Amino acid sequence: MHRKKKEKARTDFYKDPFEFVKGIFTKEKSGFLKTSKDQVEEHLRTIFTDEKKDEPIVVPTDIPPISSPQHQFDISPPKLSEVKQAVKKARSASAPGPNGVPQQELSKKAKKENEAAVEASYTVSEIIAKARKPFKEGKFIKKCLLLAASKVCPEKNDQFSKISLSANTVAERISDLSCSLCEKAKYFCAYSVALDESTDNTDTAQLAVYVRGVNDNFEVIEDLLAVIPMHGQTTAQEIFRLLCGAIEDAGLPWKRFAGITTDGAPSMTGRKNGLVALVQRKLEEENVEEAIALHCIIHQQALCSKCRRFDNVMPVVVKCINHIRSRGLKHQQFRAFLEEIESEYEDVLYFTEVRWLSRGNVLKRFFELRAEVKAFMEKDGMAVPLLSDSKWLMDFAFLVDITQELNVLNKKLQGQGQLVSAAYDNALMDVGTPFSGEKYADAIMKLQEEFDRRFADFKTHRATFQIFADPFSFDVQDAPPVLQMELIDLQCNSELKVKFREVSGNTDKLGQFLRELPPTFPDLSRMFKRTMCLFGSTYLCEKLFSTMNFNKSKYRSRLTDKHLQAILRVSTVSSLKPNVSQLCERKCCQVSGSKE
Repeated sequence: MHRKKKEKARTDFYKDPFEFVKGIFTKEKSGFLKTSKDQVEEHLRTIFTDEKKDEPIVVPTDIPPISSPQHQFDISPPKLSEVKQAVKKARSASAPGPNGVPQQELSKKAKKENEAAVEASYTVSEIIAKARKPFKEGKFIKKCLLLAASKVCPEKNDQFSKISLSANTVAERISDLSCSLCEKAKYFCAYSVALDESTDNTDTAQLAVYVRGVNDNFEVIEDLLAVIPMHGQTTAQEIFRLLCGAIEDAGLPWKRFAGITTDGAPSMTGRKNGLVALVQRKLEEENVEEAIALHCIIHQQALCSKCRRFDNVMPVVVKCINHIRSRGLKHQQFRAFLEEIESEYEDVLYFTEVRWLSRGNVLKRFFELRAEVKAFMEKDGMAVPLLSDSKWLMDFAFLVDITQELNVLNKKLQGQGQLVSAAYDNALMDVGTPFSGEKYADAIMKLQEEFDRRFADFKTHRATFQIFADPFSFDVQDAPPVLQMELIDLQCNSELKVKFREVSGNTDKLGQFLRELPPTFPDLSRMFKRTMCLFGSTYLCEKLFSTMNFNKSKYRSRLTDKHLQAILRVSTVSSLKPNVSQLCERKCCQVSGSKE
């Protein structure tokens, strides 16, 4: 009954709101109104000034019907999770924060600060790796940062405290950076590897594998592919297995394998079961073109240097140096003697047989101090008559000149990013220069013969290197048949010839020239890429082992193989830069909770 009355009242209001209101105020049963119906009507007319107030409000007829709900309304009390969700929505972008700043702006600011803290963590970790410092140095660096921030910008001290630099975090960051550097290797059009093996401070054999690749833009990229511990035998089969695993883990296809450079160890260069032979067999199984196999050009040059030892010179020099430097008192007396006579040098250099080429500097210093050494040895009662022998001094001077030239050549062959064609030209440049005197001419001829024998593998590919070095002056008849037609077209193009002369000798500009080469030279472009990616030496491996021994010292002998590889990759690579921004995007930007 009560419900029907409400519905009737609602209908009456829709029909004539004015009359409905009058009816309410004039009901006698209310007991509160002592006014007549006419007075109420006059009062309402005075209040409502609208001219159309007497017109009844028309109920709209085009209102679409409301369909009945398919599901019954949930009138149960809200759950706690629903309340939290409602509160979260209330704190929307437009909702003000604690200081009146919109919540969205606060969120953006907090996110930006967290991302900056993570990026700083990566940057500092990279510096720690390149400086060859332990992971725990991160904690020390953070203390320094917080102290500096408290003095320079105290208002940003909280931001600095968010930078996570614990030992575990630094190790993780370096591993992430290491993985980021490997990603560009997947885009190589052609690549080659250089590998060498050495023993670390814990007597564990470590195999270092470097990769050098060229992409479609003729950009040459060198990167450490892997440092693999060899706890068992270091046979050719084991090295081959590890090399295959490293290549496959990096996602490098065998069809793009162009060359391999090793030292002269039997396990590397054996004709049947050496590493090079196993690699060539693998390529044959994959139906891939045979790779160019090279013996490290620096090792070749060093071996050539040892072919003429001049044993009548070195024993005397070594004996004098050892007499002076092996005894502390004698050494101090000799240094005082040089200072007393105001000699140009303060000391003689130590000689080591392991690094044969070091004798170049040793011999030069000793030769320039020969008068001082002679006087000191006579004063000490150890006279050396040969230091006054003119024939012996001629042999000595000749050996000084030869070793100095070989040392200069050795330095030219070293360095990152060097093209194999340039290294080959340096190694065979002006070998066998005539020299007066039958004795020394014979020594130089033997040295030249040794160079010819040692560099036989490089001479096998001499035509390829010469085409790459100057395709416009190479005799087309001496070129491989598959390249002859393209080489003729290239040499007839005067515009390309002018451009090549402008970039000749500049590796970076050479890459730009090759990148702009028309698509009508596909075979030449392929040959250029395969040549550019070749290693001329294992110099990078030798350099890596020095860094490895410093990092894995007796104080860090428990460094894991994974962390060692990550440290070496980050600290030695120079042609690649890790994508720190991309790494930060992948992370959840979890910052440090430590204030110390």
